[in-house]
Amino acid sequence: MKRFTLALAFVLMGSSASAQLVQQASKEDLIEKLTPPAPPTTRSLRNLVPKPVNVDLSINFDFDSARLQASSKSLLDNLAQAMNSERLSQLKFKVEGHTDAKGKNDYNQELSARRAAEVQAYLVGQNVPAERLQAEGKGASELLVPEKPLASENRRVRISLLP
Repeated sequence: MKRFTLALAFVLMGSSASAQLVQQASKEDLIEKLTPPAPPTTRSLRNLVPKPVNVDLSINFDFDSARLQASSKSLLDNLAQAMNSERLSQLKFKVEGHTDAKGKNDYNQELSARRAAEVQAYLVGQNVPAERLQAEGKGASELLVPEKPLASENRRVRISLLP
């Protein structure tokens, strides 16, 4: 059975060069990566907008499917534990599904939405409150590696902090 690797992405610099796929991450690693930066303490820096945190987690789905593979569940378990930790428990997150540029736009949009919803449902099943998660499909509209539109890194689920 063919497998596609998707990445949960938290984009720090908005640049594909800063993205790095992580196969395994502990709860503590994820807490560190998801903790928003402290606000600036000097007046001159208060108007700066902090960049989101960067971590790309490999999540496997069955080919042409939104069914999570068992190999990715331990990583999502660690993500759920991190989200429920004391440092992150008051934060809300967006779960965005992304595809590569192969295939029709309408189909990619629908597949990305189903994959985002599947990750959201899994996290809710791991006791992350549903009201803290918002799922959205993006299709191929925001490629992580735009210079390689068919690259596997583009097939991912991005998790970002909601305001």
